[in-house]
Amino acid sequence: MDLFTINYVKTNPMVYQYLRENSSWYKLLNRDRNNLKYLEEEMKKKYKLTVEDRIEKFSHSMNMISAFMDVLK
Repeated sequence: MDLFTINYVKTNPMVYQYLRENSSWYKLLNRDRNNLKYLEEEMKKKYKLTVEDRIEKFSHSMNMISAFMDVLK
């Protein structure tokens, strides 16, 4: 891997953890550093860090608060 890729992985703990869990990405990153973008997308999907996941989590929290408020009435 080139120095940019190594530095990027080491400074991002979530990417580093995902890379350690899925070692097949090492081969892809050695071949082409542009695969780093795909690695990060896959990591966000696995750890549910995408925008859609955050919106879903927020709406779930709002539904729970609404249900709690209805119980208190």
